[in-house]
This record gives sequence, C-alpha cells and structure tokens, in this order.
Amino acid sequence: MKKLLKSPKVIIVLGARQVGKTTLIQHVFKGSNVELLNFDIEIDKQRFLASSKISPSAAIKSFGMPRVLVIDEAQRLLETGRIVKGWYDAKIPTKMVLLGSSSLNILSQSAESLAGRNDKLFLTPLLFKEILSFQDWYSSYFSWDKLQRQFSEQIKTILFETLVFGSYPEAVITSEKTQYLTNLVSDYLLKDILQLGLVKNPDVIKRLLMLLAHQVGSEVSVNELANNLSLSRVTIDRYLDLLEQTFVIFRLPAFSTNPRKEIAKSSKIYFWDTGIRNALLNEFSSNPLRPDIGALWENWVVAEAAKENIQMELGKSLYFWRSRAGSEVDLVIKDAGRVRAFEIKWSPRQKAGKKAFRNRYGVDVKMITSNFPVMSF
Repeated sequence: MKKLLKSPKVIIVLGARQVGKTTLIQHVFKGSNVELLNFDIEIDKQRFLASSKISPSAAIKSFGMPRVLVIDEAQRLLETGRIVKGWYDAKIPTKMVLLGSSSLNILSQSAESLAGRNDKLFLTPLLFKEILSFQDWYSSYFSWDKLQRQFSEQIKTILFETLVFGSYPEAVITSEKTQYLTNLVSDYLLKDILQLGLVKNPDVIKRLLMLLAHQVGSEVSVNELANNLSLSRVTIDRYLDLLEQTFVIFRLPAFSTNPRKEIAKSSKIYFWDTGIRNALLNEFSSNPLRPDIGALWENWVVAEAAKENIQMELGKSLYFWRSRAGSEVDLVIKDAGRVRAFEIKWSPRQKAGKKAFRNRYGVDVKMITSNFPVMSF
C-alpha cells in the first residue's frame, strides 16, 4: 500500500467483508489528512453524489482538500468509477483509494471506467504465518524447522483452532468465535449479493453454499447441484460466479497436458476460509477425529496456497490433477514453467496418484500432513 501511494493511480483494495480493509487503511494513513466515506452510510453516499455535480477541484475542496480520499464499500454505488475517473483525469492532488467487499461492480464497472488508471490489491483472511506471528514465542528470524521442533505442540493447537474457526482477524482474536462466525455468515456473507438484488431467493444460495461445504475436496458437478436445488445449470453457474466475486469461494481447475488420459474440464471448489465453511454447517467440533477432517484439512491447505498467491502477487497457477484411471494429486502449482505437486493428507499415507504423476511429469509429489504444515508455497 505504501509503495503504491507513490504512484498517481487510484488504488483499489478488494476483499471479503470483515477481512480488515478499513483497519489496513487506518494503520497506513494514521496521522495523515484522510477523508473516509463509507457507502454503507447513506449520508456519505449523498455527499459523494452531490460533489460529482460540481467541478473536480471544487469537489475535493468540499471534502476539506484531504491528502487521501478513501471510499469504503465503493461497490455500493454504480457511478463510483465514472466519477472517480473524472477526478483522476482532472489531475486533482488528492490520492484516491477505493475499498470493495465484492468485485461485482468494482471490477466490472469501476475498474472498467478506471482502466489504466488503477492499481489493485487483494486482502485475504490471515495467512497461518501471520497468525503465528501474534504469539510471544514466535520470531520471524527462526527457521521454520527450528520453530516447529521447539514449539510443535503450540503450533498444533493453533493450527487446529484455525482449521475450525478460520482466519478472519476477529475470529482469531475474539473469545466468542462461534458467535462471531455465526453472525458473519447470517448478516454479512451475502450482503452485497442480496442488497444488489442479484438473487431472488436468499435461501437457495444458502442451500447451495451448504452443498458446496459438504463437497470440498471433491469435483463439483454443476448438473448435480442444479438437480438438488431444482434450478437450471445456467442459474447455478451464475450463483457460483457471484460467490466467487464476493470472495466466499474459489475454483481450482484441472491440470492437464493430455485430455485423452487426464481430466481437463472439471474443477473443485474451496472456501477462502474454513471458519466460514464450518459456520455454514454449524460444525465447530474440536475433535481431530471428526469425520470431515480430511476434507477440512485439504480446504485449509489449498486456501493457504491461494491466499499467499493472491496476497503476495506471486502470479502462480493452482490446479488439481486426476487421470482417467483415477490417480489424483490434490494440488499442482505451476510457476514460470516449473511444476510442483502436493498430496494433502491429515495423517500420512501413500496414494497411487503420487507414482502416476511422477511417471507422467517427472515431478515428485510432496506430502503435506498435519505433522508438517507448510509455511510457504
């Protein structure tokens, strides 16, 4: 964020509600001359619209000539991108930052208006190494191996708590984790979709989410989802797109160089946060023998890789792999032509997919188990 402040471009920060976008801004601009508008507040929205009817210089003057103008929940007003574009083109001296809890309008409307004029940042739930860094015994100067040897029990305790309650900042620090996540799922998770009137029946999309929560780690059949919910395939695809654009889920496509021998068109669906997944199912059991522990662990590991990739802007491509003979690898990461592969198992055990993938691509498949959680991909 501080680096991008040196550029004249508009900054767009995207991420789910409650993930910490506003807190980030407050920390970065602490003590600075900043004007914050929140489009969830009607009076702020009206102030912004009124300012759009006067000249750009007069508009900024009406806000007190701030060094930075921050617009929170910018996706709540369709005209945001067009108005900000006009101010940017007028070369006003104020830096503009847009925050959005969905990409529905930020990316399709605002970013379209601001093409070539914006830098985007994505904020995800916390990475596991960020959660560990809150601990008194943690030091970034430790090697991961040394840290794991010295504090293995503490790490396992935090790991399992993160599996169950997820990585939203508030979920990490609050003592009322179950209540927080239950409220988050019922009050905030689908707020943008529902407020924009994009879903006629909110209960249907919640039922869809519950089906997806039960199927993490499995290939998703859109036809099966459509049949279960008595909806068309087109509608299910649209709902899945909406859930992706509001940072609830993400898709993992199939890795293939030979569609005749490998699955090429399927995808798996994971939740960005396992706490959200568990809240949808009202399943907060802390028993490591819970029947869904394998799927939960796989979701957590894949989400860690996806979060690191998007937040650190690594530009890697993430896949799963399955041959038509049934061999499978849970996570394949492609980076500048280099391919790495991972089997994700709560407890270590061999699987045929490891040998099959190595034979086909000459790449050894690494195991990720609860005994050896990765810190970085």
